[in-house]
Amino acid sequence: MIGGFGLCGVPENLLEALRASGVKNLTIIANNCGTDDYGIGPLILSGQVRKIITSYGGECKPFAHAVLAKTLEVEWTPQGTLAERIRAAGAGIAGFYTPVGCGTVVAEGKETREFDGREYLLERPLFADFALIKAHRGDTLGNLSYRKTARNFNPVMATAAKTVIAEVETLVEPGQIDGDCVHTPGVYVDKILQGRVYKKPLEKLTVRRA
Repeated sequence: MIGGFGLCGVPENLLEALRASGVKNLTIIANNCGTDDYGIGPLILSGQVRKIITSYGGECKPFAHAVLAKTLEVEWTPQGTLAERIRAAGAGIAGFYTPVGCGTVVAEGKETREFDGREYLLERPLFADFALIKAHRGDTLGNLSYRKTARNFNPVMATAAKTVIAEVETLVEPGQIDGDCVHTPGVYVDKILQGRVYKKPLEKLTVRRA
């Protein structure tokens, strides 16, 4: 699992280390595929990703080229369903029914059931071997605090993987993060590191004349 929403809350340093490791045949669970130069995009470009489970593939040409060349397998999942499948894994829920995706390719091969006259689709949880997540602050015990949009997928992914590696911008000692500001308790985090350099690029820059 790779945290982040667009290019916000993406574990930039961990992704670069993953790319540099040269590991192959990755199956990645992520909300989106990044851009040509940032996020998951460079991993796809280098041919390290075999399959991706995602809700959005725009903004990334390497993703489009790999899909068309049939070198990358894609499992499309609506964004809300993706988040809930990850949450279900973290909560120990075996599956849930949702009307989202019924009557589309998303429903192919999946069990459907009618409730109150409406068709619902059975979705199974998503669990990963590793979750690479990003937080704004963390302490040496693994307690994490996120900022704004970075809270969309990072916290829930921290509950749904065997090994959770957290990258933080600021690493502090235990007690330096107010308990009310801890969004992910350290019990979920296996390893933590402080990132060195953050580019924080904009996915789309839109300007207007003053």
